[in-house]
Amino acid sequence: MSFFKRHSPPSDIDENDTIDPQLRLRTVRTAASTISESVRSEIKALKRRRATQKRSLFSRKNAKKPKTSEPGASTAQSDEAPSTPQSRISGARRNIYVNQPLSAMEADQHGEPLARYARNKVRTSRYTLFTFLPKNLFEQFHRIANIYFLALVIFQFFSVFGAASPETAALPLLFILVVTAVKDGVEDYRRAKLDEEVNTSAVTRLGQWRNVNQALDPRPWYQRLLHINAPGKITRGVQKLREKEAGEGKQIVLSKGGEDRVSMSTTDMNDSITAFGGSHPPTGAGGRQLDDIESSIGSVELHTYPPGLPENELEGWGQPSMSLSSYAQSSPSRSSLGVVDWSRRVNGTARWERTLWKKLEVGDIVLLRDDEQVPADIVVLSTSDADGLCYLETKNLDGETNLKVRKALRATASLSSEEDIEKSSFVLDSEPPHQNLYVYNGVLRYTDAATREPRREGVTINELLLRGCTVRNTAWIIGLVVFTGQDTKIYLNGGQTPSKQSKIAKETNFNVIVNFLFLVIICSISATINGVMDGQTATSTYVYEQGVEPTSSNVLNALVTFVSCLIAFQNIVPVSLFISIEIVKTIQAYFIAQDLDMYYKPFDSTCVPKNWGISDDLGQIEYVFSDKTGTLTQNVMEFQKCSVRGVIYGEGVTEAQRGAATREGRADTVAPEELTEKLALLKDTMVAKLTKLFKNRYMQVDKLTLVSPKLAEDLADRSTEQYSHIVAFFRALAVCHSVLADKPEPQEQPYHLEYKAESPDEAALVGAARDVGFPFVGKHKDTIDIEVLGQPERFTHIKTLEFTSTRKRMSVIVRASDGRIILYCKGADTVIYERLAADVDPALKEKTTKDMDFFANGGLRTLCVGYRVLAEDEFFGWLRTYEAAQSTVDNRDEAIESAAAEVEHSLQILGATALEDKLQEGVPEAIEMLHRAGIKLWILTGDKLQTAIEIGFSCNLLKQDMEIMILSSDSPEGTLAQIEAGLNKIASILGPPTSKTMERGFISGAKVSFAVVIDGDTLRHALTPDIKPLFLNLGTQCETVVCCRVSPAQKALTVKLVKEGRKAMTLAIGDGANDVAMIQEANVGCGLLGHEGSQAAMSADYAFGQFRFLTKLLLVHGRWSYQRIADMHSNFFYKNVIWTLAMFWFMPFCYFDATYLYDYSFILFYNLLFTSLPVIVLGSFDQDINAKAALAFPQLYVRGIRGLEYTRTKFWFYMLDGLYQSAVVFFIPYLVWQLGLAVASNGKGVDSLADFGTTVAVAAIFAANTYVGLNTHYWTSITWVVSIGSSLVMILWIVIYSFFPVNTFFSNTDGFIDEVEILFPNVTFWATIVFSVLVALAPRFVTKFFKSTYMPLDKDIVREMWVGGDLKDRLGIRHRKESKNKHIDLETAPMFREPHARSVSELALQHGYEPTVPRSLASDRKSPDDNGADAIELVPQATLPNPHDTGDVVSPSPSYYSVSNTSPTPHSLYQYPSGEISNHAPFVAPSRPHSPSREPPVPKSAYSRPSRDWSQSPSRLQTPPHPHSGQQPLVQLQPEGLHDYDAGEGRYRPEQSDQDQADSSLAWTGPRVL
Repeated sequence: MSFFKRHSPPSDIDENDTIDPQLRLRTVRTAASTISESVRSEIKALKRRRATQKRSLFSRKNAKKPKTSEPGASTAQSDEAPSTPQSRISGARRNIYVNQPLSAMEADQHGEPLARYARNKVRTSRYTLFTFLPKNLFEQFHRIANIYFLALVIFQFFSVFGAASPETAALPLLFILVVTAVKDGVEDYRRAKLDEEVNTSAVTRLGQWRNVNQALDPRPWYQRLLHINAPGKITRGVQKLREKEAGEGKQIVLSKGGEDRVSMSTTDMNDSITAFGGSHPPTGAGGRQLDDIESSIGSVELHTYPPGLPENELEGWGQPSMSLSSYAQSSPSRSSLGVVDWSRRVNGTARWERTLWKKLEVGDIVLLRDDEQVPADIVVLSTSDADGLCYLETKNLDGETNLKVRKALRATASLSSEEDIEKSSFVLDSEPPHQNLYVYNGVLRYTDAATREPRREGVTINELLLRGCTVRNTAWIIGLVVFTGQDTKIYLNGGQTPSKQSKIAKETNFNVIVNFLFLVIICSISATINGVMDGQTATSTYVYEQGVEPTSSNVLNALVTFVSCLIAFQNIVPVSLFISIEIVKTIQAYFIAQDLDMYYKPFDSTCVPKNWGISDDLGQIEYVFSDKTGTLTQNVMEFQKCSVRGVIYGEGVTEAQRGAATREGRADTVAPEELTEKLALLKDTMVAKLTKLFKNRYMQVDKLTLVSPKLAEDLADRSTEQYSHIVAFFRALAVCHSVLADKPEPQEQPYHLEYKAESPDEAALVGAARDVGFPFVGKHKDTIDIEVLGQPERFTHIKTLEFTSTRKRMSVIVRASDGRIILYCKGADTVIYERLAADVDPALKEKTTKDMDFFANGGLRTLCVGYRVLAEDEFFGWLRTYEAAQSTVDNRDEAIESAAAEVEHSLQILGATALEDKLQEGVPEAIEMLHRAGIKLWILTGDKLQTAIEIGFSCNLLKQDMEIMILSSDSPEGTLAQIEAGLNKIASILGPPTSKTMERGFISGAKVSFAVVIDGDTLRHALTPDIKPLFLNLGTQCETVVCCRVSPAQKALTVKLVKEGRKAMTLAIGDGANDVAMIQEANVGCGLLGHEGSQAAMSADYAFGQFRFLTKLLLVHGRWSYQRIADMHSNFFYKNVIWTLAMFWFMPFCYFDATYLYDYSFILFYNLLFTSLPVIVLGSFDQDINAKAALAFPQLYVRGIRGLEYTRTKFWFYMLDGLYQSAVVFFIPYLVWQLGLAVASNGKGVDSLADFGTTVAVAAIFAANTYVGLNTHYWTSITWVVSIGSSLVMILWIVIYSFFPVNTFFSNTDGFIDEVEILFPNVTFWATIVFSVLVALAPRFVTKFFKSTYMPLDKDIVREMWVGGDLKDRLGIRHRKESKNKHIDLETAPMFREPHARSVSELALQHGYEPTVPRSLASDRKSPDDNGADAIELVPQATLPNPHDTGDVVSPSPSYYSVSNTSPTPHSLYQYPSGEISNHAPFVAPSRPHSPSREPPVPKSAYSRPSRDWSQSPSRLQTPPHPHSGQQPLVQLQPEGLHDYDAGEGRYRPEQSDQDQADSSLAWTGPRVL
């Protein structure tokens, strides 16, 4: 059984060959080595899969073959593909019949179909009009607190419990329910409105035609009962749509093969030439045969200029010598082609009609036009293209703007009218609906009209259009609806809209339970004692209070007392807390929406909060899961550099290069503004030189990204060998591609070309060739038209070997105008180098390799370009082999790959390209700031492995000093072995892992940082139940994880794994419909807005325009919200404890019979007017530190990651504080009353229950409001007014209420009449209140003073620096008081006014903050605020570094965050007047004898800002030198003195004193310290 498992695969394809003998996973560091390793791993994976297929081949050979089999690719796929996933996919397969009766097994006795399919109407909203009320109430009463409040309201309606006003008691609960319901309703209404817009979109369907897959009357029973929506009746919405479009005069005209629209397709459809069993001849593009290719040679005008290849290769080339008579052909007649039977009789009533998306059903035939969205999952039957191709844009699904190619089924490709459809007959055997976006298997079964033999054709994902895609560059598509509504793939990946609850809200449920148990305890004590005392007869109560008991049973009386105490003490579980939270979170959402720093002008939108209830979760995020395309990148490629024959062209500097320079502390980093200005001048120089050389009518100067004046110079010198190499290189780029050329306005702009490509890489390469002087003009049938330096050239296209993820290359075989057959090939460097000719110059190979490594390490995507010239006999011999491979039934893909390898060899190097995938603005800086805050970022993308790695390095997510582990395996066993080896690798360096809460966020004392890169197949195994704990352990120990080729469902599973496995707070951000699943799964979901709307933004909790806004949302608003809600919760529980327990202390003095200590009006208004506003203001406006300081010190965010602001320890400390203060505010007045009070001024005694209760109430309210004020960090005018005003309102109420009549709403006694005249003139009353408040608040005040003075937290020190220090000056922020402003040059201070648009160099100041190891004092003392945890503290003396200090800055102790962020400050660099940069201090000739080791003095005067005079600067930008050139890589301009980016923006410069100005003769003329 285990015998076969012991046989290891061959060593060259061993999937665990990356594991060393010590069982540790080998790692790589640089970008080039990472990409190379990923390519090797994918190649090895492909070999392993092929080896597995060969080993299992014997089992398939012994299997029984089907009776009917047709040769061809489609047959092979249809026979085996559907059966393979059937065992894995749950659900029944569905047969969709077109013009055929249902089988007996699929119809009932009336002939109606048994299967019922989902409607195409989708609903992402949670409620409907009928389900809103019950479902919302059900969700709200999931909260334990609401159930408790409802029970109390019910109890108070029974008079036996002595409630004063039960109707009033119900108002708070009703308010909570109504406000929450309105908020949920508004949020859900927005979703429903968007759903309605989608569901009522227009689509063209074949009408007056019987869809046998649907019942004649598909209505549910209640519609039949009410006689609504009768079958065949045109609904109001459809009628309005048709009336509207009828007025516009729309007409449907279909034409095949480009009669009304020229198809520019170049994709070869020979992959399915044998789908019908016929023998077809080898064909070229557009269906032409080899005879046509040969005969077309002489019809093309020959151009010998310019020489693209060496002249010696032209010798011996002539006309083809091979005879083509051996290629016989047989063209099938029209009647025997496909599913159409022209002899079939039909009534001809079918017509195209307009309807709504929600009206579509499975089995409908639809017609899609250009620029229309796909309404359901549809199989392509026919298109306007002669080859059956169509093009899709998947922006709404994955955010990508590049086009995807789909093709029609060969059997149905001839359909072009309603009559054709009526005369066709077939059955589609489809697999059940499932989530996998990249897999579909079905079989089209039909009967050949000529032979009456059954035929079949396989249907794959290449013939399926997914809902949400947009048709592009295709006039029309006829399709068959397969999956609708909830069965569509995108809907299955989206899941149901969740109801999210914040972490603090969940913790509140625990606190409510604890308080409820405490309430039950004190009520039980009161009821028990009251029941016992009721049973005693020798008491005064028994004599004087007869008949007041509700029953004669002591037990029942005790139960009544228990419920009465529940009502009296109900504020221990405060219902007003939830009302206040809703108010506070609404205000917080408003502030987030009004933040102009998150305003994105292109979309005219700020951040849009869609879920107001989870704002505090934004301050606790530990893991961010991000999509790549459209989220981190713009999906725009720019051709930045290239290497031709070992010469590098291109002057641009990438984001990765600038970010690396900043991290390494190089002060010579070029500021983005200066770089842009310099590149513009270089670009003008280059364009001017090219314009003098030739006329490029197709050049688009604004899109020229390859800026290289040297390229123009080399093109101008035609005498050099480099000239011919450059021409051959760019000619290859103009020919070797699958791009479509389009002229949007052929009349107005006849030379304006736009390229439509399957990938943005292709468009960027062809666009760069166009702008340099080698434009691709267009493709017409079999010809490719280009221009070379102004002269037209035409190539005959013969064959395209397409790019795939396994081949990693594409080739184009063309016949040049001089008769040669040339193969151009481009692909990954490792793949191309394996296929180079043996006579390629080794020095050229080595130089090109180093160039590509240099490009890759700079964050660029590289491709290697090669070519070879094919002999005539070799080509035609290979073509026979290739056609035979295409006709193979078994192992067709492997046969085609083997055939392609026979011609893709002996290549010559032309050069290499380097593309930059443009990042969104500010992405590297945002990622760096998130990392410094302790947040870990995972990339979950559907892109291929190399693309994700390149972007990881570009955006500083992956760094050159990281240990990067690549996981790639085809089996669970291999995946497990690699994950275990990765864990061993980390443990050997960092030690065993830990899951302590206090070590979350920053990596304490890390020696090195790790990253994991994993592909989708390996991730599928890693997410299995047995392996996922180990994968979780590995991923959470790494600083970065990159997951490639993952499906939407895998994205959601990965987020769920981290969220539940680590109990961590997660945030997911994306921009496409494929990101919806993970957005909904994460604790917080963020969606990026798009130009045409975004499904991700619709489903997200927060929607905004750019990724960089995430820093402000988390580090400022999230941190504030978390701090505010945490403080608000604690203070709210405290103020209710102090109020309620004061009543409990009164119980022993009233025989525990639940007598109210306070007047009922105080109980009613305590949480409504007297104490609610200070807490609400605290939760809405409080700021522990300023927003600019929070961005300057992102490390402060780690307290939220570790959950230190709202802990159970802190909660209990606040509860104990309330217990202590309740005893103080009760017993101090009680002791004063015991001493005996003087008579009031009106002669009444100060001895009634109202007098005593009012005194306790006033003391408690003053204490509660003052306590909240003590915990407030940011006092504004609103805070002052509310804190003082709330207490004054209470005093005012006493005054007003004293003059109320006897019988009022609040009381029917006269106890409170003239209370103001009794208490207010009494000095004892005021002295008692003041003394009680002081004694109550003294411990809290002393504790806060001691902690802030001797045990300050980081935020305390930063706030001190902000308020009393010079932090504002260092950040360039003006004080509100003009007297505090130092007269500094604000232009020289780092500007935080635009924190998301500042240059990279301005981040240098932020490295001044470095948390230190906790002091022993902090670890020995426990505090209520940090749960006794070790705090990351700032040493008070370690302030921000002096920017003029030239010495090395050494951290006083190890850092808490990654070593990549805590590398020592680099040594000073000295810039000599000649422009030389050195880290050695120069020797200056002394004016008097002195030691030669003495360093030159550094002047104290401020650096001046030189004016920018580019006319005096060199003509070219000095780019980073080649890593092998022996020079230090620097990114800088030619020396022009000290630039403002050296000591300007991002640097504080002291004022120049008068003494310095006077002593200008002593100015230093030597090198300056940078």
